Amino acid sequence: MAANVTTGRSNALAIVSEQLAEATAAKKCHACGCFQGAVAAFEKTQVGRGELAPALARARETFAARKYDCLGCEVCFPAVAENAFAEAFPDEARAPLCPTDAPAHRSGWPPLPGDYVVVRYGAPVAVCTLNSASLANELVARQPGGLAIAGSLHTENLGIERIVRNVLANPNIRFLVLCGEDTRQAIGHLPGQSLAALSENGTDAHGRILGARGKRPVLKNVTREEIEAFRRQVELVSLVGEQNVARIAGEIESWAARTPGAFDGAPAAAVIPVIAAHEPSRLVLDPAGFLVIYPDRARGLILEHYRKEGVLDLVIQGATASAVAATAIERGVLSRLDHAVYLGRELARAEESLRAGAPYVQDRAPEPAPVEEAHESCGCSGST
Repeated sequence: MAANVTTGRSNALAIVSEQLAEATAAKKCHACGCFQGAVAAFEKTQVGRGELAPALARARETFAARKYDCLGCEVCFPAVAENAFAEAFPDEARAPLCPTDAPAHRSGWPPLPGDYVVVRYGAPVAVCTLNSASLANELVARQPGGLAIAGSLHTENLGIERIVRNVLANPNIRFLVLCGEDTRQAIGHLPGQSLAALSENGTDAHGRILGARGKRPVLKNVTREEIEAFRRQVELVSLVGEQNVARIAGEIESWAARTPGAFDGAPAAAVIPVIAAHEPSRLVLDPAGFLVIYPDRARGLILEHYRKEGVLDLVIQGATASAVAATAIERGVLSRLDHAVYLGRELARAEESLRAGAPYVQDRAPEPAPVEEAHESCGCSGST
């Protein structure tokens, strides 16, 4: 048994190394968040600091300024590597590489936002059309008897979490019909297969969907209690690949006729506060100094940093807003989060002005705070 485990881990490391080499050699991967996120995640593991260290070092040398989170490639090299690693080293593979921030609640049903249309709260059938967004609209327009809600699904983490939470918030829903196209990539997001695996198998102790083949099938924002309640509440009806509206509508009506009634057993949902955003009323200067942004057609984006007494001490030059912002953070020229938000927004505007050929004027921040509070600072210059 021990020999089998050792062989399995050796094979997994060989796959990881091979896929990292493929990504290292592929130019499109160098600025991709999938690749950069995978390398960062592997570096935090024990084998990443050991056997995989040389491959990870070579990979990091190719990093370019990040341009996109995911290209949706037919074969995603980092995803293949991460999936192989997760199966061989389940205790270390705890952090999904795609973002999985908790969504904000809202009043009414469904409590979480998403790509869906509500038809009737008291109906027993929910429909997930996977990657076929237009199919959801066609079903809603037809309004077959028993249809409660119809919407699409594109990811096997945040998207599935929203379905679980929204279904649990409505005890009338007892059937979930999967139809439409699952994402086409050979290796990538497979939300339909992952949702079916969740219904059949549940998750492991780390929230990873057992048997899911999707890119990042890890649920961080639902508890195991909620997942098990979801599995008891709804019966999954798989029509994956089906896009015939008449046939799907007939299935909806057929399953609705079999409803056992409202589900009793959903756990109490966690209460997440919803706070109304407001514009800042005044500027609080940053003790680290202030920044002036120039878009230059020959040199790209230029960021000047001045100490609070007005002395220029650093100039950062880069091709993209993300590169300039990342360098500014690395150099420690920002000490306040509101200053960082301001910088990101203004660099994005300056980058767009270069792209579109439009003039750029740096936005003025709100009026400074009274002098006695200025030591609490943010400090973006209103200079142009």
